[in-house]
Amino acid sequence: MSSSSVDPTEVSHFNALASTWWDPYGSSRLLHLMNPLRHDFIAACHALKPHATPRSNFRYLDIGCGGGIFAESAARMPSTASVTAIDPSVEVVAVARQHARRDPSLQKPGRLDYLNMDIEDLVIPKVQEDKYDVVTLFEVIEHISHPAPFLESCLPFVKPGGWLVLSTIARTWTSWAITNVAAEDILGLVPRGTHDWSKFINEHELRKFFDAQRGWGVNGGVKAMGCVYVPGLGWRMVRGGEHWGNYFFGIRRDPEG
Repeated sequence: MSSSSVDPTEVSHFNALASTWWDPYGSSRLLHLMNPLRHDFIAACHALKPHATPRSNFRYLDIGCGGGIFAESAARMPSTASVTAIDPSVEVVAVARQHARRDPSLQKPGRLDYLNMDIEDLVIPKVQEDKYDVVTLFEVIEHISHPAPFLESCLPFVKPGGWLVLSTIARTWTSWAITNVAAEDILGLVPRGTHDWSKFINEHELRKFFDAQRGWGVNGGVKAMGCVYVPGLGWRMVRGGEHWGNYFFGIRRDPEG
């Protein structure tokens, strides 16, 4: 078995939240509200020229899927061929599977598969076409103690021309005040202790990491966009917000040829 990048204390924290994952007013409320923006950002990545991606038969790998908020929604899209969703928490994956059983459209073999495992233990497809068009890491990397080796474990699953898409939080005093103080300690929008500010990752640090990788992000194949939660209105995209708060980041694996 490969060495895991998962922090056991993080798994324990989310295990405790598993039972309320699908409560739209519960501990994962902000994730439910953010989900439409995830799809919007993926669509914006696919629309980038000169390698705009045909919007059909996408194969998704959702890493750190949690209770399945994104995975389920992706599996229901007509442009989706399949979704494989993995998470290291036994309790959270059980909640995801139980919720998916409520929807007959998700019961088709191969449409939505949940696996209780770390990315280091998932077998890398040997054939490029068996890899994934979209690999997602939504609200995951800021819970990883050693993000560089973790990202290196994720990269081989993206097929040439495919996208790695993630959302995370910049490590700034603004994000500390908004996320740790306001959202967790004062307003209770997020369970206290969910975020460790020292694990937040700045957008320029992600760019530096991918600059050191061969075969990623040529010809404008990289995109970032900030987003902010506005009470009463929900999440809104904010250009430039990637430098101080929550943001999306996407990078394309260079097409072959």
